[in-house]
Amino acid sequence: MAITISVLDQSPIYPGETPEEAFQHTIELAQLSERLGFRRFWVSEHHDSEQVAGSSPEVLISHLLARTERIRIGSGGIMLQHYSPYKVAENFNVLASLAPGRVDLGVGRAPGGLPRSTQALQQGGGEASSLTDKIVELDQYVHNRLEADHPLTGLKAGPLPGTPPQLYVLGASVASAGIAAELGLPYVFSLFIGGDPAVALDAVRTYRSAFDTSSGKEPQVIIALAVIVADTEEEAGELAGAQKLIRIRFASGKTLTLASREQAEEFTRQSEESYTLEEREPEITKGTKESVREQLLALAEASGVEEFIVTTNVQPFGKRQRSFELLSEALAEVPAEASR
Repeated sequence: MAITISVLDQSPIYPGETPEEAFQHTIELAQLSERLGFRRFWVSEHHDSEQVAGSSPEVLISHLLARTERIRIGSGGIMLQHYSPYKVAENFNVLASLAPGRVDLGVGRAPGGLPRSTQALQQGGGEASSLTDKIVELDQYVHNRLEADHPLTGLKAGPLPGTPPQLYVLGASVASAGIAAELGLPYVFSLFIGGDPAVALDAVRTYRSAFDTSSGKEPQVIIALAVIVADTEEEAGELAGAQKLIRIRFASGKTLTLASREQAEEFTRQSEESYTLEEREPEITKGTKESVREQLLALAEASGVEEFIVTTNVQPFGKRQRSFELLSEALAEVPAEASR
């Protein structure tokens, strides 16, 4: 089975670095990804964070499109709960008009920040629609096909590009896979957030079996995962370090996964809701290029997924670049029988 690689970069601000340096690294990684022949390069959305610089993916995407030539650039993703689908469609229609055929619009349901940033983002927004309703409306605006019974029928999210941005639903659960399937949209399962390969495989099966093909579309599913490739197994383990994921389980039944206990404790302090914390080992595909290749081929075989969006959260920056270079070499060396 042939494997296609794409990249998700979260513009991390490492100790001793500035936001300016973090964004310069993102630019250099996008350009490296293009040179290595990767399919797409996505950036994330995080708010009220001293560890991540990317609070406005639309602005960053515009700059990355101008600094690259061929690779698709997109969001991984826009946190649609905070925004008007109409305005998101306008933003991405502008991007798609500036770079025809190169823009992806991934949308997710996570808050992307702490409760106070959610409050600030949604200030004056009134009663919120469900995420599913917002995705439906966004899809209609992006493709200029607002339903006849919509209260704003006839409204257009200009400009109307010749090639609309490609819409993706992002998630880390079987429920999110069901939403994407019901809407007949491409789906990305975030294994590096969910952390459970069994859930990922279940979500992929659910998505494919429930996919609505009435519009003539076929299911398209991608798995997003953390990958670290190094020259030795020992170095890969050292680069992975002692990373942990902290899952918050609220009394209301909601769950949220964060990258550190400090973030989780601050989130729960601001939320003022009773909770429990669960520490989990992150799901990281790591090792030499030979062992990582075997792990990716095994996941591709088990899931039937041929495209992986890879995030590599290591420092120093040169080691992050080296990881992607080794990953490209690894997949270029896939034996012919394994790529069939």
